[in-house]
Amino acid sequence: MPKALVVVGAGPGLGMGVARAFGRHGFRVGLIARNEDSLTALVGTLTEQGVPAAAFPADIRDRAALAAALTRAAEVLGPIDVLEYSPSPSGPITHAAGTTVAAATDQFTLHVLGAVTAVEQVLPGMLARGAGTLLLTTGVSATVPAPFLANVGLAMAGLHNWAHALHTELGPQGVHVATVTIASPITAGDPVTDPDAIGARYYRLYGQHDRAEEVIGDVDAFRALVAAQAASTPATAVGPAEVESASAVEP
Repeated sequence: MPKALVVVGAGPGLGMGVARAFGRHGFRVGLIARNEDSLTALVGTLTEQGVPAAAFPADIRDRAALAAALTRAAEVLGPIDVLEYSPSPSGPITHAAGTTVAAATDQFTLHVLGAVTAVEQVLPGMLARGAGTLLLTTGVSATVPAPFLANVGLAMAGLHNWAHALHTELGPQGVHVATVTIASPITAGDPVTDPDAIGARYYRLYGQHDRAEEVIGDVDAFRALVAAQAASTPATAVGPAEVESASAVEP
């Protein structure tokens, strides 16, 4: 029976790169995201490229809806062999001194609680089979503190930590868990950060059960950006342009 991949937080960049990479190796693909029309278009593109695919719309912040979408995906595609979790940051992005409980909760709900919900849904089946892979995507702010991505980094760091803990705990039980840290903007045509180049890295990581992390892009360049921002811009004066530029390196 063909294996099944489900991409949670599927979009036209990273998500499609991962979907195509696994699809080329015989996987059936399920896509989960909030916008049904966008998902339908992505499924159409994959189908045209010879990848069996289906859409399962759900708001990732709605934990019940996400769990139901994953249940439906397993009914349609069969047991989920690989779960890839990579929603893009959405909602207000705050600098460190301006982070509020509401802003932190919003990102934590998306990146951490969404991932916990997804893993909770698929993990029992993987453990029963003694096989499965969980690929949890973070942005570079998970490991490099960035004042202008404070609430996103807060959540990403938590997800990064949990992924490594899962890797240690579940590896002996046959379930491979790894995190992919995206450290540069996803750019079509770039030899490193083109969606298909990134997808190929995900597929290679899927086959390397001893590995807990893959880093894609230039972490040092991001550190330089953080240092330049700190030297030139007071924390309370970070504007939308700076936030948009910095968040481009997040998945």
